[in-house]
Amino acid sequence: MLNTPQDHSVSADPNEFQQQGSKRTSGRPNQMSKQSIENQTLASKRQPADEQAVQVLRKSVLQAELEPGSRVTENGLADLFALSRGAIRSALHHLSQEGLFLKIPYCGWAVMPISSADAWELYTLRANLEMLAASLASQNMDSSSSTELLRAFEELANACRKQDRTQVAEADFKLHKTIVTLSRHKRLQQQYRIVQQQIRVYIASSDALTPDFQTFIDHHRPIVDAILARDADLAAKLSSEHNLSEGKKLHRHLLTLESARIQA
Repeated sequence: MLNTPQDHSVSADPNEFQQQGSKRTSGRPNQMSKQSIENQTLASKRQPADEQAVQVLRKSVLQAELEPGSRVTENGLADLFALSRGAIRSALHHLSQEGLFLKIPYCGWAVMPISSADAWELYTLRANLEMLAASLASQNMDSSSSTELLRAFEELANACRKQDRTQVAEADFKLHKTIVTLSRHKRLQQQYRIVQQQIRVYIASSDALTPDFQTFIDHHRPIVDAILARDADLAAKLSSEHNLSEGKKLHRHLLTLESARIQA
């Protein structure tokens, strides 16, 4: 049985961010190069301004170019990405619904901090959603579905061979999202979409704790094989075990960081 942490809420108290060591960035990402900013802006150049802002800010969070817990300003982000303040404001409100930004009363905005309590909530929820998805996907397997699943797995394997952590994290998420899609369960997919951006953040954080790239292939191959074999029970079991194992690893890591911060 899962142990429930005593507190799994995210504080919106500005003092809490100061205690956690968060710093005001005025919209300047951590180690974000000028070339990276230009690439993101050019990639979304043809989109409406509001959509550009959403895409650019989301990518900056997912790639940890905006530090978790760091405070940002609308003006700073607007200057940084050469977008209007209105577009940035709209994007921040949109991304707050995805759980990537947090509105701090009287203080502006902050990138959502990564806490052990949030990790516990997310990995327990994700494990159950994806367990059902894996079971249903295995029952729905046909030639088209198997091709799609194998393509997603091969993308992960290729990213691992390149040893590119950004690509690995994206391919890791895409593989899990593909399994959810192949479940053909619309309401399950709707629920997954609510938390999928947070899942992407936590996958990237968890993957960063795995030094051996071959491990990603070894962990996912049995799940894919079980789905392809249409073994619903095994697919569900392996999916759940994988998500719980990875989630607990990240949870322990965050607890250690939080304990060290308290003692400092």
